[in-house]
Amino acid sequence: MKRIIHTFMHDFGQMVDGVRIELDVSAPALSAEDFVCRNCFYNLGATQPIPGVKSVETEGNTLALSFEPFLFRCDFSLSCEKLDLTIKKENADAVELYHEELFRPVKKPGLVYRLYEPDAFGPRPLVLFLHGGGGCGEDNLLQLTDTVGAIKLAERVPDMYVMAPQAPAGGLSMEEMFAKMCSKGDPHKVILGADTCNEKIDRGWTREYLGRVIDEIRLLIAEGRVDARRVYVIGMSMGGFGTLKAVAMAPGLFAACAPICPSLNNETYPILENFPAVPCYISTAYIDHQVSRHAYILRAVQKLWDQGRRDVRFTIYSAEELAAYGIGVTEGISARELYAENHNSWILTLHNEYCILDWMFSHVKG
Repeated sequence: MKRIIHTFMHDFGQMVDGVRIELDVSAPALSAEDFVCRNCFYNLGATQPIPGVKSVETEGNTLALSFEPFLFRCDFSLSCEKLDLTIKKENADAVELYHEELFRPVKKPGLVYRLYEPDAFGPRPLVLFLHGGGGCGEDNLLQLTDTVGAIKLAERVPDMYVMAPQAPAGGLSMEEMFAKMCSKGDPHKVILGADTCNEKIDRGWTREYLGRVIDEIRLLIAEGRVDARRVYVIGMSMGGFGTLKAVAMAPGLFAACAPICPSLNNETYPILENFPAVPCYISTAYIDHQVSRHAYILRAVQKLWDQGRRDVRFTIYSAEELAAYGIGVTEGISARELYAENHNSWILTLHNEYCILDWMFSHVKG
């Protein structure tokens, strides 16, 4: 018997919308009522019951079950007494991701990434997608599934290359990393991947790793595949941090960038204050789990505006704008939980609110 979970990427992450069961014998005729969903799933700040099975289709030895979509990252179980069967994430034989096949996995010494390649005869634009802190690892997959991003971009701009590298985890889970940072008293003094600081953590978008990513893009340009005039970079949270750093490292490479809720500390704040002459559109929530993020961003970009920089834009999403996407609307949650919900502000940017994506892609280097 094989148990295959089918998933796809949605605004709030990887979603389950079906399960395929391949039996060793012909599949019996079963209905949705023969299957029971248990446990709950977490949808931002709210726990909700898993919706039941919508339909069951039988063909040969295969049963195909469909659901109202629910979040994959949360616990769930599906059972059928007639088959003496229980399916959980832990015992699934495979997890399929819709449109994962669009991204070719690439592994080189010190670098792993996924690459969407358009059907093209000449150089095409490239957008570099830098994931947030939850996408770190070595599986060369989590950067596609942790949050909406790379797959969304490939669907939106199928004529462009989409490069999605995976930052190293440094042997730490995100929870362990945050605990380590908080144990130092001031998490801003522990800089992910910084060259000089109180303590260095080799996790995330380090200069060494970003240097390899930049070299790989230059190689694609040299091979005549990527248009050197139209290379863009976008990232959220830790990836917004990485976007600022990548442009600072190679300002001549990028035509424009879009950092989303970029993490700010005593490395990235000076970068933003003295940002290179590369068009930049920053977006973030009115408040999120880095509580004063928007205030620090405004202070830095105001300095740039005072210098006459008109190629730097900044949008702060209001509570009402976030609520239109289901963000910040969960009842009965704490302020900390609300800030965590609001951190999902990248959803609005990837839906092209304020035409941020169009603005970024409109820039072409001379």
